[in-house]
Amino acid sequence: MARYQKPDCRLCRIEKTKLFLKGNKCLTDKCPLERRPFAPGQHGRMRKRVLGYALQLREKQKLKRYYCMSEQQFRLFFKRAEQQKGVTGENLLVMLERRLDNVVFLMGLAQSRSHARQMITHGHILVNDRKVTIPSYLVKAGDLVALKEKSTQNENFKAVVEANKTKNVPGWLQVDWDNCQGKVVALPTRQDITIPVEEHLVVELYSK
Repeated sequence: MARYQKPDCRLCRIEKTKLFLKGNKCLTDKCPLERRPFAPGQHGRMRKRVLGYALQLREKQKLKRYYCMSEQQFRLFFKRAEQQKGVTGENLLVMLERRLDNVVFLMGLAQSRSHARQMITHGHILVNDRKVTIPSYLVKAGDLVALKEKSTQNENFKAVVEANKTKNVPGWLQVDWDNCQGKVVALPTRQDITIPVEEHLVVELYSK
């Protein structure tokens, strides 16, 4: 599977929105998008009208990059969303939001989603007291997500949790900072997802 190996902040500038790929840096003045709010490259400052297919593609790319997924992984999630009852676009967003790497990040146990993916694959995260090493694992209501007891003694992890104690946590999650764990109190709804994306454009793109 191909991996993106260029600067993460370049992706935010391409999409002209913060994707929060660098954790707390995205909230400071050091964020490159704050200093250069235009696309990278020689013609980045040029104003371009984005319509039709290009607009649909940009929305799909934005959503895919927000959750740090490959095209193959994203397409698989879309197919699963199509097979569920209800609105496909909303089904897709809810499934993406339920990914374990996203939940670990939202709970403040990791600096970013990519950091959360690394923590999960290295065995630092427990779900209901069982080690889960699959970042795309979908959490369910009532699941308890925690940092492994041995990992809570790691100074780097302790620093991340301490820095994130003031972080706003979505209402469908509950965090116990002292024990480095959180609970999924309910499944997220479309109203809980604040990503600036028009998911119907993604559905239109894949429906062609």
